[in-house]
Amino acid sequence: MAAPLPDTALELLARSDAELVAAASATTPEEAFRHAHLAAMRAGAAVLAVRGRPGPRTRARTVWDMVARVAPELAPFTAYFAGNAAARAAVEAGRAGAVDAARARRATAAAEDFHAAVRALVAEPQGGLALRAS
Repeated sequence: MAAPLPDTALELLARSDAELVAAASATTPEEAFRHAHLAAMRAGAAVLAVRGRPGPRTRARTVWDMVARVAPELAPFTAYFAGNAAARAAVEAGRAGAVDAARARRATAAAEDFHAAVRALVAEPQGGLALRAS
């Protein structure tokens, strides 16, 4: 049986789930994009909660850099979301038209796929999440 997941990882995955719901029900592309990106960041943080952060001597500074180092199998996702960081910053700054509906849909789909990949990465072999540590 796999080691129990830290409470922090379970909470981050739950928050990621909530962001995915918010992305799906968003009324603007910017809102959907922002929620999708936040869902992915929370899922990435869950990976770090389980696998730990890279050592202090690395140059990893963003969640995407750190996840790429501790879970290289997630590199396609980390590259995608790192590449969208500027668009997220533009959305956060309130720039209207920073993303269009198609880009928001792609980001939401990528966040859903990343979330599923993270769940699979930290799941027990039978596919269920490991039990909480007491």
